[in-house]
Amino acid sequence: MLTPLEPAHRTALSLAVLVVLLAWETAAPYFPLFARAPRERLPHGARNIFLGLLNALLTATVFTFAWRAVADWTAAHSFGVLNWLPLTGWPRLAAAILLFDAWMYAWHRLAHRVPFLWNFHRTHHTDAHMDVTTANRFHIGEIIASSILRVPVLALLGLSLPELALYETLLFTTVQLQHANISLGPRLDRCLRILFVTPFIHKVHHSRWQPETDSNYSSFLSIWDRLFRTLRLRDDPHTIEFGLAEFDAPHHHTLRGLFSTPHIHPAKPTSVGDDVRRL
Repeated sequence: MLTPLEPAHRTALSLAVLVVLLAWETAAPYFPLFARAPRERLPHGARNIFLGLLNALLTATVFTFAWRAVADWTAAHSFGVLNWLPLTGWPRLAAAILLFDAWMYAWHRLAHRVPFLWNFHRTHHTDAHMDVTTANRFHIGEIIASSILRVPVLALLGLSLPELALYETLLFTTVQLQHANISLGPRLDRCLRILFVTPFIHKVHHSRWQPETDSNYSSFLSIWDRLFRTLRLRDDPHTIEFGLAEFDAPHHHTLRGLFSTPHIHPAKPTSVGDDVRRL
């Protein structure tokens, strides 16, 4: 039976990954994000991490209990796809990760396509200085919406709480890597992207050019973008500019500005045109 890491151990792992990637960004940054204003790096990171801590507190105190109740119910009633399939052990675990990662792709794509959801999700995309701390930069409204929708998804899939905990551990570890201001090197990145979302893939997703913003929706496994033809790459990621042009003003990046992002309604560019080159 799967034995996931305890919450304290998962937190320690996330902090360890954060520290390592912060050190890597400092020693070998891919973009000179704070070269002109090095003192801005600390408040920038502190704001992003504060959002992450607030969201983690919310999910731990409110939604984890709902997820546990649903998981217990599906197990007791043998309900959900994973309980209907003749799978146990590692095959079931692989299926759980695959199915839930498919949901994460669908959710991410909805967050870009549904205007109400985009109003919240764009808080994540307004960061013109994307680094490892950006992995924490999500509006609490988006966390609430995704956590509520997760309840019926968990029921439909029949996912157990240990399986969800393992997926979340894998996801947040890789998400920090994806956002980090680093390079794995073109060759290694090219090899890893066959299966996984790599830093170069996710850098394109955070481009301020809208056809690139609306691509590369996969969270952990890159197969979904390949399957649904939403994968997009750049030959030279150094040319990417992060953020959203309509949110460049400094007041949008204060804590008050980050919380207010959903209430600001600049025009969002039109959807991806036929000229998008998908790989």
